[in-house]
Amino acid sequence: MLHNPATKYRPFPAIDLPNRQWPSQVIKKAPIWLSTDLRDGNQALANPMDGEKKRRLFDLLVSIGLKEIEVGFPSAGATEFDFVRSLIEQNAVPEDVTLQVLTQARQDLITKSFDSLEGIHRAIIHVYNAVSPAWRRIVFNMERPEIKKLAIAGVTMLRDEAEKRPGTDWRFEYSPETFSTAELDFSLEVCEAVLDVLQPTPEKPLTINLPATVEAAMPNIYADQVEWFCRNISRRDSIIVSVHPHNDRGTGIAAAEMALLAGADRVEGCLFGNGERTGNVDLVTLALNLYTQAINPNIDLSDIDKVIKTVEYCTELPVSPRHPYAGDLVFTAFSGSHQDAIRKGFTQRAERKAKEEGEIIWDVPYLPIDPADLGRSYEAVIRVNSQSGKGGVAWVIEQDQGLKMPRRMQVDFSRKVQELADSSSKELDSSDIWNAFVDYYHLDNSGHFQLVDFQVKQGDNGYAIIGKIKAGDTIHEVEGHGNGLISSIIDALSSITNIRLEVVDYQEHAISHGNTAQAAAYIECSLPQGGTVFGVGVDDDIATASVRAVLSAVNRAYAVDPKSVG
Repeated sequence: MLHNPATKYRPFPAIDLPNRQWPSQVIKKAPIWLSTDLRDGNQALANPMDGEKKRRLFDLLVSIGLKEIEVGFPSAGATEFDFVRSLIEQNAVPEDVTLQVLTQARQDLITKSFDSLEGIHRAIIHVYNAVSPAWRRIVFNMERPEIKKLAIAGVTMLRDEAEKRPGTDWRFEYSPETFSTAELDFSLEVCEAVLDVLQPTPEKPLTINLPATVEAAMPNIYADQVEWFCRNISRRDSIIVSVHPHNDRGTGIAAAEMALLAGADRVEGCLFGNGERTGNVDLVTLALNLYTQAINPNIDLSDIDKVIKTVEYCTELPVSPRHPYAGDLVFTAFSGSHQDAIRKGFTQRAERKAKEEGEIIWDVPYLPIDPADLGRSYEAVIRVNSQSGKGGVAWVIEQDQGLKMPRRMQVDFSRKVQELADSSSKELDSSDIWNAFVDYYHLDNSGHFQLVDFQVKQGDNGYAIIGKIKAGDTIHEVEGHGNGLISSIIDALSSITNIRLEVVDYQEHAISHGNTAQAAAYIECSLPQGGTVFGVGVDDDIATASVRAVLSAVNRAYAVDPKSVG
C-alpha cells in the first residue's frame, strides 16, 4: 500500500446541496421493491442458474410478496429468453406481479425483449446506457452529446415497439448507468431528454433508476445526489425514482436507506445481497430494518430458514452465519454478560405478558428482533462455550428441562460447565450441559448416598421420616425427626454420616402443568468446615423431590470431601 494514497486516489467531491432535507426525514413506509436476483444476481454467479433453479427462485420471490421482479436479459441468449417465455406460457405470473427485463439500446435486442414478453398482462422494459466521464472516455470514446443521443434512441425504440403491441400494459425504466460517478447536471440532462420522448403521466409513470453502479463515496453523498436529482427533475409526479445501490464500500444498505430519506420511491436489490463484486443491496436486511422500526416491509420473511435454503440451493452461495437477521449465529449469545441480559429480558417479558393483554413492545437486550417473527425458535438464542456465564447455562437448563435454578446455584453449576468447556475447547451443546448437570448433582440417584425407600409421618410434634438409604454397598435403615420435612431428612441422614448440614435456602416449583406435572426442589446448605453445597431433586411427588434434593446436597459434600462426610 502507498504511504501517500493521494498520489493515486482522490476523494469523492462533496455535493453542493444547500439546505439538504434528507437528514431530518423519517422513513414511514416500505418502498416499492424490485428483485434483481434472477438477472443481476444470476449474472454474478460462478455457475448461473438453470431453468429449474430460476423457476424455484422465482416462485420463492412471489411467495414472499415481491411484486416487481427483473427476470432476465432475454436478448442475451436462448436460456434467458426461454425462461421468460416459460413463466408466461405456464401461467406462473400472478396478476399483481410485474415482470421486468433488461435490454441494451439496440433495435434487435429491444425487439427480442418485447418478443419474450408476448402475452403478459403487464411488464417493464428496462433500458440503460452509461453516462459517467470514465465510461464516456474509456469504454465508449464518446462525448456528452453522443451519450445523450444513445439514451434518446433507446427509449424511442421502446416507445415505438410498445405501440405495435397494445395487448400488454407496457411500462418503462431508464437507467443513467454509473449515475453515482457521473456529473449530476449531465444525468439530469439525459433524463429530461428521456422524459420528452416517453411523456410519462401520474397514471403511467416512468421509472428512472439512479444506480450506484460502483459505490465510490460515503452513503451521505449518494443521498445528496438522489435529493439533488429529485429536486431538479421535471414532472416529478410522473416519475418513480428508483435506486440500485451496490456494496463496493460495504455501505450499500446505508446508502439505500439514506436514498429513501432523500426521496427515492423504489429499491432494487437481491435477497441476501447477491450481485457482482461485493454484491447488490440486501433486500432481506433492508426489509427487516424497516420491520424493527415498526414499518410493514410488505415482504414475508416469517419462514426465513426456507428463504435461506432456497437461495443457497439456487445460487450455490452460502449465507454467512453472521449475516444480519438471517445468519445461524445472529441470535446466539456465547458471552456470559450477554446471556444474562437476554435471559432476564425473556423472564421480564414473560412476566409482563402474563399481566397485560395483547402484544407488548419488544425490548429484549441484544436482540433487535424477536426470532420467533422469523420462524426461529429460542433454543439456540443462548449457547455455551468457555466464554459463557451462569446466565447462559441457566437458560439452556430452563429451556430444555424446565428447571429454574436459584441464582447462587447457577453460579455453582456454571463453574462445572466452565471446567468442561475449558477442557474440551469447544462449544457445549444442550445434551453436554444436561449430562453434566445430572452427574454433578447426582440427579439420577447414582451418588454415594442413594434413596431406596421412605415414608413421612406428620403429627402434633412435627415430622418423622422412616426409610432406607444406601451408602456405598450398604443399605441403612434410618429415622429422623424435625419440625419440617427438610429438617427430619437431615436428622435421619445424621445417623449414617459425619456431617450436619445447615439449610441456607430452599425453593421448589412445578416443572409443568396438569396431571403429568413434576416438581423440582432446590436446597442450599452450609458445611461445618466452611463452604456451601447445593442439591436438586425432581419427582412427581414434591416430598420425594425434597428428599432427593437433600441427598443431592449430601452427595455434593461427599464429592468435595469424602472423609468429612463418612
